[in-house]
This record gives sequence, C-alpha cells and structure tokens, in this order.
Amino acid sequence: MRVLFVFLYLGLSSLSYGQRAPIPHLPAISPQEAGFHRDSINALDDTISNFQQRDYRALMVIKDQKIVLEYYYNSFWRNHLHDIRSAGKSITALLLGVAIQEGLVENLEQDVYSFFPQEKYPNVHEDYQKVQLIHLLNMVSGLDADSDDSNTPGNAGQWMGKAEWVQYLLQVPLAREPGKKWVYADLNAALIGAIIEERSGMSLRDFAQQKVFGPLDIQEFYWYTNAANQTVAAGNLYLSALDFAKLGLLVANRGKWGDKQLADPDYMDRLLHENSAAIGDYNPLADGYGLFWYRSTRKFGKREISYLWASGNGGNHLVIVPEEHLVVAMTAGAYGNWFPHTRAYFILGKVIQALKSER
Repeated sequence: MRVLFVFLYLGLSSLSYGQRAPIPHLPAISPQEAGFHRDSINALDDTISNFQQRDYRALMVIKDQKIVLEYYYNSFWRNHLHDIRSAGKSITALLLGVAIQEGLVENLEQDVYSFFPQEKYPNVHEDYQKVQLIHLLNMVSGLDADSDDSNTPGNAGQWMGKAEWVQYLLQVPLAREPGKKWVYADLNAALIGAIIEERSGMSLRDFAQQKVFGPLDIQEFYWYTNAANQTVAAGNLYLSALDFAKLGLLVANRGKWGDKQLADPDYMDRLLHENSAAIGDYNPLADGYGLFWYRSTRKFGKREISYLWASGNGGNHLVIVPEEHLVVAMTAGAYGNWFPHTRAYFILGKVIQALKSER
C-alpha cells in the first residue's frame, strides 16, 4: 500500500497531494505540471504497490527544483530513517567538496600521507605518499583492501569494530600501483572521512550536520561514530527519503543551496562529470565510476540518458540526470540481494519514460 504522507494527530491520517507540509526551497507541484504523463505515473505507482517483495519504502522525484513525487510504501512515511548503506560513500564525496570550499583541502592530487602528521600518527605507512585523494575517490588506490575479500588487511571486517580505527587504516600497505586497477573497498571512503576529520577537528557526522545537514534543514539522521569520535564514512548513514533527495539536489546544483555555496563549485563539476572506465564489468548497470558515484548512459524508450547515481545495498539509490534537471531517490530494505538494484533501474526507466516529451 502506498501513501503520500501520513502524520500522527489523534491517530494516523492520510494526506492528499496538496496537503504535504511545505519544504524550504522545495515547492511541490503535480506530475502534470512538471511534464509527466499522469497515467504513466499512476501505472508505476500501482506496479510498486503490487511488488511481491514488501521491502520497498519510498520514491522521491524532484524536477526543476520542485518536488513532483513523494510516495511511501509498506507503512513507511516521511519521517522514517533508512540505512542507505554504501550510498553514504557518495555523501562523503560531497562533504569533501565542502571541505575544499572551507579551505581544509587544496586539491585531489594531494597525497594521503601529507594529511596525517607523524607526531600524531607515528606508524603511518610510507606507501601513503603515493596515494592521492583522487585514487581513493575513484577506487583505484592500490591499497591492500577489498570489500569482497575478507582476508585483505584493509577489509572493513578487520577494522570497523575497533574503538579507534584511523591508526589501523594508516598502516595498510599497497598491494599494487595506485591508479591502475579498480577495486571496491570501504577503506577508500573511510580515509576520505578521516582526512576531513583530521583537518576540521570534528567527527564527519558533526561536520556534515554543521556544514550541510543544518543548512538543508535535515533535522534527524544517524551516522555511526565510534568511541574515538570517528565516523564510518563508507556507510551506516540513516536518512529520510526526503533528505536523501535533498542531498541529491545539492549535488545537481553544484553544491549550492538557496543563496549559499556549500561545496566548491569546481569540485562539484568534477564530481558530476568524472567518469573512469576502470570499473570494468564490476557492476552491469554502470559504465563508469568517479568520486564515489556510478555513471551510466542508457536508452529508455527512444531517449538516451546519461546519469550518475549513488548505490547502497538493499536498493537505496540516489540518481541525478543533469540534462533533465531530475533527481530520483529510492529507499528499500532488501539488504544482501541483487534484485533491488535492477528493480531501481526499472523504476528509473519508468520515471524517465513518463516525461511527456518521450515519444
């Protein structure tokens, strides 16, 4: 069952489209006003409502800076927080753009070693002099870490349970030359988070709240942070579907929210366009990868669309289609399965084909 929005006031009530609570900087309009075929949207809604799996939670669509769809399913609603899993890596990449805007980081060619003073980190491996930020962001760091191989020293299972993990991470050596091979590893995002923490003097969670979540009026979230005040930059971020979509819009707007430039615009341009083919065939839905975001060009109906997306286990996707000024956020809880990713691709296709210019 799908609901647009529900709220507590002497019980649960369902609100109609026009009764949604207003969001700062995000007016709501109907699908027809936004240029969508109403019948196509209704058909998609019916399809999602009838999915055999009952894990699907929310579909948010923002077009031309306006909320077009805000659909909730299976008893979920606007205030529910969802674990977006590895889509949190893409949010970490956004926060690096904020750190550059704040003057905490100069450029993506800086080496990791330079961010961690030896007096404080006496065991930092000298291999980190060869690893640049861009290597981490494009998953080509060469470090001995692989999320699909628990035996590698940099695998998250080796360090995420520790009360303090940065000292451990900085001892992980290279397994290959940086920049040569794409290997998916949580370690890469964790190091970006650690660099922001080292330079800002606060946890990544608090940095995000102060510099981004606060300005976007993201009032409730959870981001796992250990006893040493270090945040898991690779995931474990819980957000509402609405706030997930807001972050996508911030990326689409090159780091600008209202009249405030929160992230460095040049960096955000690179985030929107960086496209490394080094990913190979790791993800059949992706053609490329860059700055912790996947990239694809696909044909939906008669229209060929290029887009980037953040992907999290369970079917949590945040999609940006620059040429259509479109942001699509999806939350789901089918953790540990592949089908929610192909399902998200299917839903994205239906949203794009519902645009009235599609023939």
